[in-house]
Amino acid sequence: MIDNQSSEFLAIDLGATSGRAILGKLQDNMLELEEINRFPNPIVDIDGFLHWDIFYLYSKILESISKLVYENQYIDSIGIDTWGVDFASFAKDGQILRMPYCYRDTHTLDAPDKFFQQILSKKETYLKTGIQIMHFNSLFQLFTQKEMGVSTYPLTDKFLFMPDALSYLLTGNAVTEYTIASTSQLLNPFTRQFDKFLLSTVGLSEDNFAPIVSPGTKIGTLSRHIQKQTGAGEIPVIAVAGHDTASAVLATPAENENFAYLSSGTWSLMGIETSAPIVTEQTYSLNFTNEGGVGNTIRLLKNICGMWLIERCREEWQKEKQISYDELVAEAENAPAFKSYINPDAVRFANPDSMINAIRSYCKETDQYIPNTVGEIARCIYESLAFRYKQVFDDLQKLASFPIENLHIIGGGSQNNLLNRYTANAIGKPVIAGPSEATAMGNVLMQAKAANHITGVEHVRKVVRNSVQLETFLPENRDVWETQYNNYLKVFQEN
Repeated sequence: MIDNQSSEFLAIDLGATSGRAILGKLQDNMLELEEINRFPNPIVDIDGFLHWDIFYLYSKILESISKLVYENQYIDSIGIDTWGVDFASFAKDGQILRMPYCYRDTHTLDAPDKFFQQILSKKETYLKTGIQIMHFNSLFQLFTQKEMGVSTYPLTDKFLFMPDALSYLLTGNAVTEYTIASTSQLLNPFTRQFDKFLLSTVGLSEDNFAPIVSPGTKIGTLSRHIQKQTGAGEIPVIAVAGHDTASAVLATPAENENFAYLSSGTWSLMGIETSAPIVTEQTYSLNFTNEGGVGNTIRLLKNICGMWLIERCREEWQKEKQISYDELVAEAENAPAFKSYINPDAVRFANPDSMINAIRSYCKETDQYIPNTVGEIARCIYESLAFRYKQVFDDLQKLASFPIENLHIIGGGSQNNLLNRYTANAIGKPVIAGPSEATAMGNVLMQAKAANHITGVEHVRKVVRNSVQLETFLPENRDVWETQYNNYLKVFQEN
């Protein structure tokens, strides 16, 4: 249990658009966060392929550690979380062979269809893994590298997922953290080990990956070289819940088990916690995923395109004039309601040249009002997201063995009160918003658990409830939203 002495942990939280170093101070069942460093996470185009600049991210982590050393700030340990599915390739001498591919790259778009035709059917692939079929899953990335004859593929000794790769660069010790590996579509969800057959289909074996470890495992300490570079001591590096969503879900401030969560950021991930994987004909038809959680839990969830839609539109609008997210929300609130809808998960919205044009084209093709102004487009996005959330929420209730009493919205998107209100209206259940820093809190508190300052998941969630102010949104105008939901379904298209 926690004593009165303050414990301090460094969370490296890397999202698909930016990264942060967060110092978490834990005392008396209260957690205080302080942002130490913030930096972009650039996507680099090399010869027409999109990559992550892992060396830049590595340098920013060292910069963050050095800053704390300069300020004489003691830290108990370090933990890294990132987005899922992507990985780095390492040679036998421990050197990185190439810049990691970015899941946003389009070179894997047709990979699932090729895999299903050549190797294993879509249904058999799902039933083996329990993972939602998405073209950028690690399985399809590896399949594509093999099919393309990528020069580094046969030279790779170890494939390390992004948080594990960065932890390796800090410590020299290689592990495969369970929650991040569970996003890959390479694991058997019941044994929680790599599926040997799937590995063989891409010419690999378990030897091409480091041993799988559970969240809370000590990976090692900062290497002597890193200590010399930063001036730090032998600081432990902990394998936290390496998938950022797993860290965020850990920090969901739920008071009982009868809840659903929505981790809202670039992606929206909606799900429930279960004690075992649910891999059935029904979950296959609904395309739900079974990813690993903390404390022997499974995150039964669905990936939904989230703030990516508004982020991309904002980039276009800002070419003409600066506009903040608060201004976007205000414009949306003042725009006419229920004029047009999109399917946020339609393939056309994955990475279009112009998100604005993609939205307008969808509305035109479905014989709807074509939004034009900033407010009309933003409102179309927010209302469509709320209705998409309702679709998934209703499906979750069919799969859950318990009544879902409320929806916890966590992550940066939880600060969008307009969307929170729309979501409560759409699903007909209370929405509890916060914390916005769920991922960093989960990262820090997993480190605290590794240090024996936290006893378990319930304790983590108690600390979160003690540390943040939550806001509850109750459903309103249910008849109107139900009617409009039916209109949304009429124009819902997969592509």
